[in-house]
Amino acid sequence: MDKINDEYYMGLALDMAEHAQGQTGMNPVVGAVVVKDGAILGLGTYLKRGDPHAEVYALNMAGPSAEGSTVYVSLEPCSHYGKTPPCAERLIAEKVSRVVVACEDPNSQVAGRGIELLRQSGIEVEVGVLRDRAIRLNKQFIKFITTGIPYVTIKTASTLDGKVASKSGDSKWISNESSREMVHTMRHRHQGIMVGVGTVIADDPQLTTRLEVPGLSPIRIIVDSTLRIPESSKVLTDGLAQTIILSTSQADEGRLSTLTKQGITVIPCGDGPEVDLYLGLTKLGEMDISSVLVEGGGRLNGSLIHKKLADEIVLFFAPKLVGGYESPGNFMFDGFDLMQDAITLSNIQVEQIGDNVCIRGNPIWPTETT
Repeated sequence: MDKINDEYYMGLALDMAEHAQGQTGMNPVVGAVVVKDGAILGLGTYLKRGDPHAEVYALNMAGPSAEGSTVYVSLEPCSHYGKTPPCAERLIAEKVSRVVVACEDPNSQVAGRGIELLRQSGIEVEVGVLRDRAIRLNKQFIKFITTGIPYVTIKTASTLDGKVASKSGDSKWISNESSREMVHTMRHRHQGIMVGVGTVIADDPQLTTRLEVPGLSPIRIIVDSTLRIPESSKVLTDGLAQTIILSTSQADEGRLSTLTKQGITVIPCGDGPEVDLYLGLTKLGEMDISSVLVEGGGRLNGSLIHKKLADEIVLFFAPKLVGGYESPGNFMFDGFDLMQDAITLSNIQVEQIGDNVCIRGNPIWPTETT
């Protein structure tokens, strides 16, 4: 089959996978398409952790006609027994003739073994069709499965002069309604949402996903070194989503006991006075939280940047100037003496959303020299 057709059908598989973002937990999003004699026989998407994989849904739809077909899969078919049997073995059993894979699975339990198993069984395998798009689609999974640390996205909205609130602390609303709706989609696509306790005290947010079509709400993660969080905070009382607090050994024992009785998980992250964010993210990873959206203030954003813990930054800019010498900014940390030391972003994407502009990219961390 020619390259154009391969890319067409792989594009369909990736489209299906993309629409399942946020549903698969720590696992990747995957789409599969079964094609034979120029006709699509089966389609499948991996929908939820523990459910059948995309290849299984597609092959079930194709039925006996799958024999001799070409199967397009956006991620290498698994070769190990987990919550479901190996998809590579299912493809072999169905006697497909060709498998086209967008990218290899970095999971050490797979990592090329699925491809090799197919080839050893006489199935033609081609790897790399729309590879870059497939990797971008599963960037959260790839980071988590290779490091055990969640993929961290910092989202912030500011005026053109970089202020996230006025000098009085007012921040509602900087961005427009369409931008805010986009942020709720981002919440749906992350397993956790992180803010500092200062944001909770100032705004008393729900930190849930609110879309016209209901989405999944992330686990709420509050960075609070001494457990200053007010007892009446919505994240503690509304029951709309799980709440975790990252604290330190300096936390008040009485407050710790009260919060634990409320069903709130409090995780100690160092001896203080500030939460050890790297340790906190490591512990969240041990809880199978593979992605975290940070919607905190400038101090939390700045700490994550200073410690090189951010994987992606998404900035919304509104056409406003608010000024104020004491108005808080996007990223508050010690900073650099020289512009040449500034952190730059790669893989830049720019999108206009009404009168707002969204810029996203991946930080390039300076190389340490000795």
